[in-house]
Amino acid sequence: MREPEPSVGEVLRDLAAHPARYLIRGWNWKSAVTSAMIRGAIFFSANLKSGLRAATSAMIADMIFRIVISGFYGSLTQAFRKCRPIWAATLFVMLVLPACLHGIEIAVHLLRGTPQLVRSITASIIFTMLATLFNYYAMRRGVLVVGAEQRPFLEDLRAMPGILGGFLVAGPVALWKLVAGKRNL
Repeated sequence: MREPEPSVGEVLRDLAAHPARYLIRGWNWKSAVTSAMIRGAIFFSANLKSGLRAATSAMIADMIFRIVISGFYGSLTQAFRKCRPIWAATLFVMLVLPACLHGIEIAVHLLRGTPQLVRSITASIIFTMLATLFNYYAMRRGVLVVGAEQRPFLEDLRAMPGILGGFLVAGPVALWKLVAGKRNL
């Protein structure tokens, strides 16, 4: 028997009632590791114009920030992966979660004096939108999940080519179904 699919509101209420379940016990180390590596590279590249030292410093600052915050962020994304309606959960994880995350990120980089802040944050926001959608897509399929339903990380990595391919065609397929469905009305 399938477990009931919660609404976004139900997950938010459960999160408020049991934050440790999501943010500590459900801390998503898979999201933390992958995000820290990728985001560190983004901040390094965006700040290389200001010199190797500035780029390295921005990369390290973001990697430290990401290793902590992305585990929480991944945990929250995972919490919404089974929500219905899917469109509401998708909008929530794509807009609300990133807005909170980038507010903290801007503060971290303002405090440390990242020289190419606008360039760095712009690249980070664009990447977040795509990465969040990808992670949400992957997690809905059981990949990059931690906890009782987790698989070994190497299995997740082996599944990535198929997950990435499915993710890349999901938008066009959904658009096609929408257009084809309107033609049949």
